[in-house]
Amino acid sequence: MSAVSRPTSKDVARAAGVSQAAVSLVLGGKWPGRVSTATAERVREAARTLGYRPNLAARDLRTGRTRTALLVVPALTNEFFARVHAGAASVAAAHGFGVLLYPSPEGTGPATDPFASAPAALDGVLASSMAAHALSGIGAGALPLVMLDSDPATGPATATVNLAIADGMRQAAGHLLDLGHRHFAHLAAEVDSWTFEVRAAALAASVAGVPGARLQTHRCALTVAEAQAAVTRLLTAPGPRPTALVCDDDLLAAGACKAARRLGTRVPEDLSVTGFDDLTLATAVEPELTTVTLPAEEFGARGMAALLTAVDGGTPADEELRVALTVRGSTGPAPART
Repeated sequence: MSAVSRPTSKDVARAAGVSQAAVSLVLGGKWPGRVSTATAERVREAARTLGYRPNLAARDLRTGRTRTALLVVPALTNEFFARVHAGAASVAAAHGFGVLLYPSPEGTGPATDPFASAPAALDGVLASSMAAHALSGIGAGALPLVMLDSDPATGPATATVNLAIADGMRQAAGHLLDLGHRHFAHLAAEVDSWTFEVRAAALAASVAGVPGARLQTHRCALTVAEAQAAVTRLLTAPGPRPTALVCDDDLLAAGACKAARRLGTRVPEDLSVTGFDDLTLATAVEPELTTVTLPAEEFGARGMAALLTAVDGGTPADEELRVALTVRGSTGPAPART
């Protein structure tokens, strides 16, 4: 082998004293039952010593693979999606795949094809928190598709990986009910998405199941400023104020706390506030937010693992990841009524 040439599989085979076919089996992970353990280790050691790396371009040309997955998200400005990407990219890299991150120009959808032909440029699509059928413009029927945070009963997905969103909202409502709260307000994200529909339904059912409890809903855009404006209107409206405010997102909860503070309403003494996601923001505000913690990185990792299973011709199962309520300083006992 020349000092300047790149080592080949033939070089590895010669160094290990095996055939090139054996080298392909071992380095492709298909050796169990076909090559002995001792031989497999000898091949790997020869590859390490020579600094051999498979020619992925040539292999992909033979197999028709691009070794590229597309991750579609509604926005890049939300920390949750950054964490999802981190988890997905880690699993993809471990399998020799790259991840292209694509924020949908239309938010939750429909998403347009960012390529001349997605099926020609990609091996599969992973989509987080998109509306049902939002991926039809990105070759959803021609490519393996795994949906995150999506209705498993609808859409063209090969599989869905979800968070236990309804259970998370039930945990938040149960915590507030245990603290004696009976007058609830729901600050709901004004986003057409399955995940927010699930949150609303779970909260409504939890409150409806307790005699004397009542719930009012206020919708606003998913920003701190819009949440602050909505909660200012809520707290200055005529009639009894709610004692518990359940927010669809930590951004909304931060805006709610800001509005309360400017109106002289104490959190949690006069108003308890809960969030959702457990973003960095949740511990940056004072008091720190009681919120539903979502395992975003694991979520992205599980989604990518399911997609790679589908790309390899397997049938990934639908999954649901557990979530947990993290109790902090923004919730407390319901204030006494006069």
